[in-house]
Amino acid sequence: MSLLELILLAVGLSMDAFAVAVCKGLAMDRATLSRAVLVGLWFGGFQGLMPLVGWLLGSRFSVYIVAVDHWIAFVLLTILGLNMLCEARQKESIGDASLGVRIMLAMAVATSIDALAVGITFAFLEVEVLSAISCIAVTTFLFSVLGVKLGNLCGIRLRARAEAMGGTILILLGVKILLEHLGIF
Repeated sequence: MSLLELILLAVGLSMDAFAVAVCKGLAMDRATLSRAVLVGLWFGGFQGLMPLVGWLLGSRFSVYIVAVDHWIAFVLLTILGLNMLCEARQKESIGDASLGVRIMLAMAVATSIDALAVGITFAFLEVEVLSAISCIAVTTFLFSVLGVKLGNLCGIRLRARAEAMGGTILILLGVKILLEHLGIF
């Protein structure tokens, strides 16, 4: 996976967290830098952890499914992308401004499930895992901090666009992986 592809993947994965961060910022009376950084740490941390878990699972079972690995990557990324596109069209409640452990843990896990699936594909694509995880975590952290601040300033208009952009990126990456492995691209 090239650096550009890795950055695009990181941006695509971070869009769920960005959208939730926008909603968090919207619900806050005042989005301080420390509150934005806390949201970024939760989301960035889990976005980095989940691909590692996925990679560990994928590596363990890669021997058995190496013949169809490109199809698995294509299907997982396409499903995740389509899900994000569907979420972009749904009206969603803004939520609350709480940064309590229970709420943030649930949100961090919920926004990083797709990163777990992507981590599984890393085992088949021979990705430099530590670089990929670092890129994903840092990108998500930055987008989450920005999301809280922008949400506090601009409102919920950004949520749907972020979800749609992230979904499109994931679908395109899945198609590219499939085409490369089929020798078409």
